[in-house]
Amino acid sequence: MSYTVQYKKSAQKKLAKFDPTVQNRIRTWIETNLVGCENPRATGRALEGGLENLWRYRVGDYRIVAQIRDAEVVILIVKIGKRGDVYK
Repeated sequence: MSYTVQYKKSAQKKLAKFDPTVQNRIRTWIETNLVGCENPRATGRALEGGLENLWRYRVGDYRIVAQIRDAEVVILIVKIGKRGDVYK
């Protein structure tokens, strides 16, 4: 079963604020590594602390925080941002 990717509205707004080069890099990475993948956990890492149900993906200095919903076969992109800001 292959996963689809959905974006939370706030993640879409944040992505739109980046310059076009960064936007393209992040979108390309998502399309290549997450859309249609069989195991989204293979390229990511589980968060710890109070965020155990979220996964992070590294794209250079940027991070994608996502929730993997196995029952729906969906990866929900929750946050996108610079590595120092995304976990706040």
